[in-house]
Parts: sequence; structure tokens; C-alpha cells
Amino acid sequence: MSKEFFGSAQVPLSPAVRAGDFVFVSGQVPMVDGKKAEGGVAAETRAVLDNIGAVLKMAGCDMSDVIKTTVWLRDRDDFAAFNEAYGAYFPTNPPARSTAESRLMIDIAVEIEAIAYKPL
Repeated sequence: MSKEFFGSAQVPLSPAVRAGDFVFVSGQVPMVDGKKAEGGVAAETRAVLDNIGAVLKMAGCDMSDVIKTTVWLRDRDDFAAFNEAYGAYFPTNPPARSTAESRLMIDIAVEIEAIAYKPL
């Protein structure tokens, strides 16, 4: 199986890797123009999902191709606000999802990784 790498990063990872018909998007954080998104977990969630959409576009996919996400929330009390913002990006046929409360590596409320399926 051939692999294709998309994007560039300032850390040793690829923002996305295509392996056959699957695109694996590394955990995305709520950065907009090099700065953390402001406005709480809902705004951060939208920024993260916009970033995932941009990475998927580089790989020839879009949000409708996402089949699985993994979500890390800093605070379980943010779940309802997160879930409302997240749901707007997947109004029908949402992907499978795992969500966990976690201490994140930087001062953010949410991080999300995704797997998309898009046959070549």
C-alpha cells in the first residue's frame, strides 16, 4: 500500500497521511492564523473542525468523508457546548466518535483527530 503525506508541520508529524482509501488526520488544535481561538469550547471546537476540513481538502476529501473521530476535552463540563458545536459539522450521518476528558499538551479546551474514507 502506498502512503501519501499532506501538509507540513513545525513538529515531527504529518497533518494527514493517506493510506489507500483512508486519510488519517493528526490531532488538530484550535489555532487560527497562529493564535488560539477565543470564545470558549464552542469557538475552539469550530476552529478545530475548520482546521480538520482544511487538512482534508489537501487530501481531496471533505467533512462528509469522515468516518471516525477521537476527541479530547480538557473539562467534562464542556461536553454539552462542545457537542452542540460539533454536531453542526455533521448534521446527518455523523462519524463514529470517542470522547475522553484529558489533560492536553497545551492550554486548549479541545483536540480532535479524524479518519476519512475516500476511495481513490
